[in-house]
Parts: sequence; C-alpha cells; structure tokens
Amino acid sequence: MKLNNEKTPNPKEIEKEISEFLTQKYGDQVKIISPIVMPQDKRMGTDEFSKKKENSFNFDLKPEELIAYLDQYIIKQDMAKQVLATKICTHFNRVIFQESSDSNHLDISGGIKNNVLMIGPTGVGKTYLIKLIANKIGVPFVKGDATKFSETGYVGGDVEDLVRDLVRESDNDIKLAEHGIIYIDEIDKIASSSNLIGADVSRTGVQRALLKPMEETDVELKVPHDPISMIQEVEQFRKTGKREKRSINTKNILFIMSGAFGDLADIIKKRTTDQGIGFSTRTNASQSKTNILKKVKTEDLLAYGFESEFVGRLPVKAVFERLSQKDLLKILQNPNNPVLLNKKLDFATYGIQIKFSDNALNLLAHKAYKENTGARGLVSVIEQVLIPFETKLPSTNIKRFPVTVSVIENPERTLNAWLNETDDLRLKDFETIAFDNKKTTKSYLTDNRTNLTNQYGLPLSPYRIDKIAEYYCNNVTEIGHAVKKIKSFYEKIKKIEIEFYNKHDINIVLEDDAIDFILEKMATGEILVKSIYEKLTADFEYGLKLIREKTERNRFFLSKKALMNPDDFIKQIIKTEFKKSDMDASLDLEFPDYKPEDKTDNPGKPS
Repeated sequence: MKLNNEKTPNPKEIEKEISEFLTQKYGDQVKIISPIVMPQDKRMGTDEFSKKKENSFNFDLKPEELIAYLDQYIIKQDMAKQVLATKICTHFNRVIFQESSDSNHLDISGGIKNNVLMIGPTGVGKTYLIKLIANKIGVPFVKGDATKFSETGYVGGDVEDLVRDLVRESDNDIKLAEHGIIYIDEIDKIASSSNLIGADVSRTGVQRALLKPMEETDVELKVPHDPISMIQEVEQFRKTGKREKRSINTKNILFIMSGAFGDLADIIKKRTTDQGIGFSTRTNASQSKTNILKKVKTEDLLAYGFESEFVGRLPVKAVFERLSQKDLLKILQNPNNPVLLNKKLDFATYGIQIKFSDNALNLLAHKAYKENTGARGLVSVIEQVLIPFETKLPSTNIKRFPVTVSVIENPERTLNAWLNETDDLRLKDFETIAFDNKKTTKSYLTDNRTNLTNQYGLPLSPYRIDKIAEYYCNNVTEIGHAVKKIKSFYEKIKKIEIEFYNKHDINIVLEDDAIDFILEKMATGEILVKSIYEKLTADFEYGLKLIREKTERNRFFLSKKALMNPDDFIKQIIKTEFKKSDMDASLDLEFPDYKPEDKTDNPGKPS
C-alpha cells in the first residue's frame, strides 16, 4: 500500500529496483536490457500483451456429430462418449447462445457449469478422449496432475497456473482462453485419507483451492513475485503509459476431472448391499465393478474423501468400462489407433515399412490383456517384442518388416534368420499382409462412409475408397488425413468447373465417374490440373457454345464417357434437343458451323 508521502515511481525507478532484485538473486547472470521504444501509432491498437481477437471462438457442433467423430478413434465407452459429447456440446452451445443473444436472454444468476467427473480404470482412453474433443472443437486445452497440487501445498497457486496456461495455449487470446478446457487427472489422489485421524489439510486444501475457478472467478495473469511478469508490466506501462490489470474469467472454462477411484466400488457396493435384502444382496455382490461404479452417488464420493462443495461443482459423471481382450484387439484394428501409428512412425524414421498381420494383432492383444493396464499394456507389449528389430534393422538393407506370429513368439530367432540369409518368405509375408491391410482399410471406409462423407465433405465412391486406402497403407497417417489428401485432388478438379464458367460462361458439371477418371490420371502423375482445363476447353468449348446459342441451354453434365468421346457427347445432345427424322440434315441445318476436330490421339485421354 502506498504511503501518503510516497510518490509513485516512474518506469526508470521500477526498472532499477527490478535490476537490483535480479542482481541480488542471480548475480551477474541476469541483466535487464532496455530496448529503444519508438512512439506507437494509435491506429495499430494495443500490443501483444493486451490484444484480444474478436469472435475468435465459434462452435456449432451437435452431440451426435461429436459422438460420430469420437467413434472413429475410441473403442467401446459408448455411455461415456454420449455423456461427454452431450454435456460438452450443450456447454459451448449455451455459451455461444448467451454471448450472441439480445437482452431477452440474460445470464442466469447462479448458473451451473457442466463440469465433468470421469471415473474409470487406467488405460481406457480418458485422457485421449478429452484431447480428441478439445482438438475437434478448436479450444485451448491444458492438462494438469492433481498429485502436483498436493506436493506444493494448498494455497491454490498451481490451480491458477493452469488457467494462465490456457492464455499461452491460445496465443495470448484471452477471449479464446476463456472458452478453454482444463483437464485434471488423478483427481482421486486429493481425496482425504479415511484412516487419518484429524483433518487431511493438504488434500482438502487443494479441493478448496479448486472451488472458485471451477465456478467463476477472475485470475490475474500477472504472477506475484515473478520477475518476468514484472518486466512485462514495465514494458506495458512504458508503451501505453497505463497500468492495465489483465485477468481471465473462468465462468465459461470447462473443468474435467478424472481418476481411477480404486476403492470407490467397495463403498458403493457396501451402500447398495446394506440397502438390499434377500436375493438382491447376492445380486449386488455378483455385479461387475463397472456396473457398480455406474451407481455412484454424491454420498459415495463424500465417503471416499471429497468435500461436499467440491463434488457439487462436478454435476456430470461419466463412468468408463474396463477393456476386454476383444476390445484391445479392436483398438489395434482401428486404422486411427495411435499405438500402431506411432510404432510405424518409429520405423519410418529409418526408411522401414512395418505392417502387422491379423494373427499378430490377436496375439499382441492377448499378451496386453494379461498386463491388466488397459490400452497402455498394448504399448509396453509391442515395445518389448519389437525392440530387437528396432535396434538391428536400421543398420541393414531390410526395408520391409512384416510382423507375424513368429516375430512375436520368437523374435531373436526370426531376426537372426533374416540377417543371416536371403529370406524370400519375409517379402512374401509382407506382400500378403499389405494386401490384407488394404482390404481391411477399405472395409472400414465402407462401413464409415456416411460419417466420413459428412465430416470431410467428400462423397466416397468405390474408386475414392480404394485410393484413400492405398494412400493410408503407403503412408504413416490417420484415415482423416488420407481422406483430406484425396479431397485436395477432388477440390482442384471441382475448381475447373468454376474456371470454365468464368472463362466461357458455360456451366459444366463433372459427374462422379468423370472426377474419378481424372483423379486416376492425377494420382499416377499422368496429368496436371492445368492440362485438364486446357483439354476440356479444346474438346467442349466450341460445341457447347453453339448449343447454348441455339437452345439457350447452359448447363451440361460431363460423364467419363463424355470425356472419352467428346464429339459423340455433343452430337448426342444435339439429337436430344432436336428430335427430327433426318438427323444428319438437322445437324447441317441447325449447326452448320460445328465440325468435330480431327484428333490423332485418344480423344478421351487428357494429355
């Protein structure tokens, strides 16, 4: 607090005090260098420390759309996906609704946020699911670990640091950061110990520190006693002449907590058993742990060691199911699974293609299930099996690596066989697996055709499905990126229609088989977009203009057959437009100027 006779220090004095502080703390290792500051043009607006982007947050997803997106990546967990997708979509759509509405839709006093508590064993996809959602909806995402808060006390500084991290994740866009997601894992670790005599101050303190941010509070972006924050404030004052207080409001920030809650099922089981009588008692005792957790109530979480105020700020609960061996296999078979994609990337670093047979995936899922760590077991098992190959193969000429059952069961013997002799069987296995992988990928694309078409805006014809599968199998990528790659060709072809109309005032529409025909030429490198346009102009401009002049028709659908035989296509249009008995005479009478060009090459093959 400033004394009455104490004057406000100027920027030079502030800089001197900070410099002395840094010298005392760090010696000569840290110094302040004052830049030459030129006057700022007011029209340029505020600087990078205070700028805000207008309308930087947009959201229009519906729950079913988000569920369809998650289904491409997450195996099982249908109920958890439904709960999370629905409540997250509702949360952000409500924020948009309130921010864009007129005075008839005022903020509700005491509004309740859809903060989420996720309960489930390790390795079932909790963190992965939240990352997918944050990536899909385009909001900044920050992850924290509840155990870190316990280590550093209960003053809440770490909690506020997570809020500040949202600003950094959003490139200093405070408005966007105020619509972010904060995900705190291992939240069960801050429950107070039931066997502790007296209050477990450190853990209950962390819970209380989370209360205000989870509801609504303003968090200052300047961190007290932080030299960097002080320097930034000096620079801000130097440029604007004002001491601006910068803060972020947590009203619309969504908090999602997760934990394994190891003993929670026993608490719920005891409650439900005590409440039951007769046969219902035995029924409860035989239920699976997941089914028991689905019955969680606030009183169970209180008995676990949480404060009632803390539980009250987590109104939405999502229970994740334990993964079976069959589920682990489905994860490996999913073309978007990061487990195999990361391993493919590891080997691709050395120019080695690696492909997994179906039997090998079955065996890996079996071994991973025994680990009892969910999907994390897949990573450890694959690493354990493939480490000898990852060590040796980069130093050899082997560039095609088929993962078969023998590779998993006898890695050393298989590797030695490959290194000591020419193994034609290895190459044969690779080609067989490559064929099977493409077939499986095509089946996946066919089964998910509707969702993928809606998501990426690319109609998936059989030919495009084949090309997407081919691109996916030959590159380390997700299905979505493969679809986007083929779509980029598709969009270039569709732009030809616009260019043709702008240039010739003729509306041509390339049908699907025509687009696929051109796609094939582009994929093989036989043709460029410019050449396609030039070929269409040479083949169709003159004839279509004559038809337009005589009939006023200005929209023409071009099929593959039309591209192959443009002259026959134009003649057929003329016959359709003028149904006369003497067709040749009508051609001469109505279109005396139209003479098909004499083509020495294939008229349908773009050059």
